[in-house]
Amino acid sequence: MLYRNDRNGNPLSMLGFGCMRFTRKGSGIDLEKAEKEILAAYRAGVNYFDTAYIYPGSEAALGEIFERNKLREKVNIATKLPQYMIRNRSGLDKYFEEELSRLRTTYVDYYLMHHLTDPAMWEKLKDVGILDWIREKKESGAIRNIGFSYHGNTDNFQKILQDYDWDFCQIQYNYLDEVSQAGVDGLRAAAAKGIPVVIMEPLRGGKLVNMLPADAKKAMRESGRGWSPAEWGLRWLYNQPEVTVVLSGMNSLEMVEENCRIASGAQPGGLAEQDFAVFEKVKSSIREKEKVGCTGCRYCMPCPKGVDIPGIFRCYNAMFTESKGQGRFQFAQTVGLTKEPAFASRCVGCGKCEQHCPQNLPIREKLKEADRALRPLPYRLGISLARGFMFKETGKRKSRKRPGKPERSSDRQGVSLWGKK
Repeated sequence: MLYRNDRNGNPLSMLGFGCMRFTRKGSGIDLEKAEKEILAAYRAGVNYFDTAYIYPGSEAALGEIFERNKLREKVNIATKLPQYMIRNRSGLDKYFEEELSRLRTTYVDYYLMHHLTDPAMWEKLKDVGILDWIREKKESGAIRNIGFSYHGNTDNFQKILQDYDWDFCQIQYNYLDEVSQAGVDGLRAAAAKGIPVVIMEPLRGGKLVNMLPADAKKAMRESGRGWSPAEWGLRWLYNQPEVTVVLSGMNSLEMVEENCRIASGAQPGGLAEQDFAVFEKVKSSIREKEKVGCTGCRYCMPCPKGVDIPGIFRCYNAMFTESKGQGRFQFAQTVGLTKEPAFASRCVGCGKCEQHCPQNLPIREKLKEADRALRPLPYRLGISLARGFMFKETGKRKSRKRPGKPERSSDRQGVSLWGKK
């Protein structure tokens, strides 16, 4: 196993064990199977195990396995504060203490603010006293490294990254998401600050293995490398020195063995020019199913009305390269859950974006098309409820109503989600 260091020089295995996808048995986790997989990974050199409060049964399973095998002091546990459930200072302690109990430990090596999509979420945590809380937990040793996991656009990632002296961060990143979410710009910005980056969804939840078009698989086979689609995806990440740990939701011994083998030999700069040519063929094959030829270059941005044009098109395309449900889920996650709605319905048709598009796309027309597909009524209602929950005002936050100007219901309840009422 190869290792890359955190900010304090501690070695982290390049392969991390993502504990969200343990095999389930009946109503719970198949603990016997999970234990075999975790121990196989540990023996192969994996020392970073990632879980979260909301992964059903995951923290408790991890805690039981580590305690029974006396591994706690030999591994690094990463888990996450459910920040979207926090309403006051007492909530911080409540969830953290519950996590410690589940994990059967007195400290967490790497603790993350879970699922930030907008700086407003971080500001809400600051309003309830998160900065003092983090300082106290780090001084006591209960938290050793503090970070955040992120789903949102590049600009918002940069704002959160620059607002605090983070010890690490976690982003979705793979050869299809190179210019979406935090993207390569976010990865490099973190590295420039000396902040280790943990990668989630390196294979898009297996979609870059199981859902590749026949032409894409053919290009990989004919390369002569002899690599599986999973190995292609992981090697693309390990080729980048800015990547510290790559998480994989491993739920079979075969997967553990393959991924550990790859992480024991992949080095930065290990890919050749012909390998990148294969990736271009693969991406081209995937994009043949896309509805909009958007490359994510962001020349169309910023939109004067705040529409996330490349983000919307990426999710619209995912409806056809992956599935309708996945495209809509990604849309809700990365576009719908921002403090200021980035929906296509905010477009006023100014055409500024089209003037700068290198692909000469009819952006205004395609935005309307994408909006109809991504936001059928059930999804509108679901996003509305989620926004109302995640951006609910905390007790400490002061009203921002300006004198002489009536407060809109959308400011309080997230009602005006669709551009027009």
